[in-house]
Amino acid sequence: MGTAAEGRNEHGEGPVAISGEAQRPGHIRIGIEDFRDEPLSGRRPLILSRNFSVYYGTAAAVRDASFDIPEKLVTAVIGPSGCGKSTFLRAINRMNDLIPRCRVEGGLSLDGQDLYSPQVDVVALRKTVGMVFQKPNPFPKSIFDNVAYGPRIHGMSDRGRLAEIVEHSLKRAALWDEVKDRLGDNALGLSGGQQQRLCIARAIAVEPKVLLMDEPASALDPRSTARIEELIAELRGEYTIVIVTHNMQQAARVSDLTAFFYEGSLIEFGETKQIFTKPRERQTEDYITGRFG
Repeated sequence: MGTAAEGRNEHGEGPVAISGEAQRPGHIRIGIEDFRDEPLSGRRPLILSRNFSVYYGTAAAVRDASFDIPEKLVTAVIGPSGCGKSTFLRAINRMNDLIPRCRVEGGLSLDGQDLYSPQVDVVALRKTVGMVFQKPNPFPKSIFDNVAYGPRIHGMSDRGRLAEIVEHSLKRAALWDEVKDRLGDNALGLSGGQQQRLCIARAIAVEPKVLLMDEPASALDPRSTARIEELIAELRGEYTIVIVTHNMQQAARVSDLTAFFYEGSLIEFGETKQIFTKPRERQTEDYITGRFG
């Protein structure tokens, strides 16, 4: 799997040693070849979080998170269960609005627009910010109608144009060749992996700027997981993708940048290679090396 990547944290401790051979019991096996080497500087920030907090009643699920998510790259959000990563993700398209007693503080903006301004049209926001959930959730409709659903909601009625959108979206989701001869079939008859790619096609059919993915492969078998990861790589550069994942190997494979959350706080954010090989914070090192989580 390659030679070890050694790094030391700011306390001079180390090595972190993320490599093909586990250095200590419980270490995560991540190969050097998993990381991207291209420079990421110069990308325009699209999503800006400034001291952003989310509360459920009096309990803070996210506390004072500040970082920038650049456009048309893949940003992974990692951390143990209950650390606030899914809450942060859902804040970007205001899915948390549906939870009683949920409130936010601080700033969260998309392309210069305060997402929590009273002037924001939440329906229009969710056209701009698509969402793919942990478990595939196709509608009990035909494959065609699943993909056409969003454009129809936003006023598209021309059948010929809808057909073009459906074909384009299914091709972008690497599903067209598998379903092009049965677009009228019920989507619930697809396999789990196909259903998840259909949900991705449904999300991109309305031409979003941002695609949010909340553990999109956790309910899938390894082969379907690989297809989803390949799809994320193909969509990178066209969409700004933010993915929550418990799978650190997956984060290393698919993401350009990584944010590590712990107990509601953003502990560290940076390029994925740096986070996994030379973390600045001891908590980050402890998590990625399997000491907790």
